Amino acid sequence: MSLLGSMMGVFSRDIGIDLGTANTLVLVRGKGIVINEPSVVAIDAKTKKPLAVGSDAKRMVGRTPANIVAVRPLKDGVISDFDVTELMLHHFIRKVHEKFAIVPKPRVVVGIPSGVTEVERRAVHDAAINAGAREAHLIEEPMAAAIGSGLPITEPAGCMIVDIGGGTTEVAVISLGGIVVSRSIRIAGDEMDENIVAYMRQRHNLLIGDRMAEEVKIAAGNAYYALNGEYPEQRVLVRGRDLVTGLPSQIEVTGDEIREAIQVSVNQIVDAVTDTIEETPPELVADMMVRGITLAGGGSLLPGLADLVAQRTKMQVHLAEDPLGCVVRGTGKVLNELEVLRKVLVDPHGGRPLYRR
Repeated sequence: MSLLGSMMGVFSRDIGIDLGTANTLVLVRGKGIVINEPSVVAIDAKTKKPLAVGSDAKRMVGRTPANIVAVRPLKDGVISDFDVTELMLHHFIRKVHEKFAIVPKPRVVVGIPSGVTEVERRAVHDAAINAGAREAHLIEEPMAAAIGSGLPITEPAGCMIVDIGGGTTEVAVISLGGIVVSRSIRIAGDEMDENIVAYMRQRHNLLIGDRMAEEVKIAAGNAYYALNGEYPEQRVLVRGRDLVTGLPSQIEVTGDEIREAIQVSVNQIVDAVTDTIEETPPELVADMMVRGITLAGGGSLLPGLADLVAQRTKMQVHLAEDPLGCVVRGTGKVLNELEVLRKVLVDPHGGRPLYRR
């Protein structure tokens, strides 16, 4: 590395980004998490210019006039609208970096789902560069989540991470700094919201929006019927439009109904965990039986999910200390030890890891 490069590395405010379907988290090296906002951009339909990003834009979802469109540029964990994603990244990077106007452009590490294609990897990489990054590095989200959770990824022993986000659920078994077995399914928090919308329509003839479904999930959602009294029965008011009369209506639903509504998605997530275990070499399964399974991501906060995974896998299940921040904290640790942890990064132009064991 040149002297100029070394000086740029010292003075730049390097950034780690968890580019999530539901929320984008941004960490500045040495400062911690500085942004945690919804992955939403409000755009003027005529001029195509962004009017709001993040929390301000999410408040507009479902409430905009015809000339304003609120867009979620990531769908199921991958970029569905490259231009809007670039606008969002540019906004967040500039928001962080404008406080340090005299420092060089930052290096950026972005977490991506393990199941993305080469085209999708390049799209994320190019979006970060075009948004103002000096260098852009990619890391698979389960690897970042494992690092952020404090799991000993470099040891010659298996550890399992399950990262349940908004658009994807990532399951990975990691050993010696590499992913041995992984599975990525596009079923997570958003799918549960859609399950609740469909359930309310079919069971109660009530049409509700995604925001109401998310609020209901957070208030009364649960994954396991045998909660042993740990979680008291929840009741929540659901407001929407009666499909028979066309008029506003509200009903009260119970946690049992919400568990029934999201049961299909929850079972698919648990099946992804058990299927991954079935593909794991027996030596690593033995390690996992001692260390257990670590859950991360916002979806892991669903009451009873850890109990259900433990019951189905016959293993101990632990919730990460900071489930929502695991991925972005993992990117921060990679920034701090970039040369040491470079082997966990993903090549945007080729195969999965840059490093081969």
